[in-house]
Amino acid sequence: MKLWSHRLCKALLFTLVCSILNGCPRYAPLPAGTVKEIDGNAASPIVAKESVTVTGEPLNGAPPADYLVGSGDILSVTVYGRADLAGMAGKGSRVDVNGTIQLPLVGSIQVAGLSLQQVRDRLQDSFKHYLREPSVVVEVLEYKSHPVYLLGQFRVSGTHYMDRPLNLLQGLALGNGLDATANLRGARLLRGKKILAVDIYSLLHDGDQRQNVWLQPDDTIYVPDNSLQNVFVFGAVKTPGPIPMRNGQLTLHQAVAAAGGLGETGYDPNIRIIRSLSPTRGELMVVDLDKILAGEARPFQLMDGDIVYVPKDFVGNWNQAINEILPTLQAIGAILNPFVQIKFLSE
Repeated sequence: MKLWSHRLCKALLFTLVCSILNGCPRYAPLPAGTVKEIDGNAASPIVAKESVTVTGEPLNGAPPADYLVGSGDILSVTVYGRADLAGMAGKGSRVDVNGTIQLPLVGSIQVAGLSLQQVRDRLQDSFKHYLREPSVVVEVLEYKSHPVYLLGQFRVSGTHYMDRPLNLLQGLALGNGLDATANLRGARLLRGKKILAVDIYSLLHDGDQRQNVWLQPDDTIYVPDNSLQNVFVFGAVKTPGPIPMRNGQLTLHQAVAAAGGLGETGYDPNIRIIRSLSPTRGELMVVDLDKILAGEARPFQLMDGDIVYVPKDFVGNWNQAINEILPTLQAIGAILNPFVQIKFLSE
């Protein structure tokens, strides 16, 4: 089974590949049985490769040490010697959308954004207008104001609530672990509508504590499924778009063939490939498709999420290639790997 590593059968390669690439007009098939040696030093079709790292803006610093009350929380308010002032028949008082609680005697009190000690002091001051030296105790019965959303391949996905400041590792632990289909290279931390430049894979596998950022309320941690893997082929092909990877395996010439084959108006054989390694790391590669089709290099294996761009004409540099493909990337940005979204599509 070392045939591909040392030599390629020219006839088989052209029978399989050239037919689905619409005739390969640049080449004439060799006689059946032709075998061509591959120079080990020239076996790779990669013309150029550039590693790219994304460094986002500085993330939030350490959060307040104390829990801050918010809308949705249910507070227990106890006034020593006055059980009738506990509110809601002892079931606690919910902080409403305006950030207030309703209590007997003192009425509506603003508490959102305060620590428990600050809430206690405010209530004690309010009760002083009606009671002599009131003693007030405040506790949180239910934490409901600081949600964190765990989506995807968690054992316990859904909405969880922070009862204290949590970092990313602590937030991941709320999901009680990940299942076997989790794709950590595609995992991402979203804040609002923006993907943050945080590498969850590096945090869990390499122990990179620089990625262990503090979470904020309403953050979303998404871990996709690795069973549905695609590459994306655009440019001088007949049917551009996503191409599924069967069992996680797909070569460059197979992907081009699955995209309908090369167009009839010509193409630049220096194929551009954007590869995502994690949300913060990727590679920009130039691969010589003609060299593969001529049997002078091994087939080039693609990875999940690779973006393959077949230029219609000569492309001078990566800036030109990105400018040509950018409108397409923007159109399908929601389904692309986080590295591409952060590097090329962030506002």
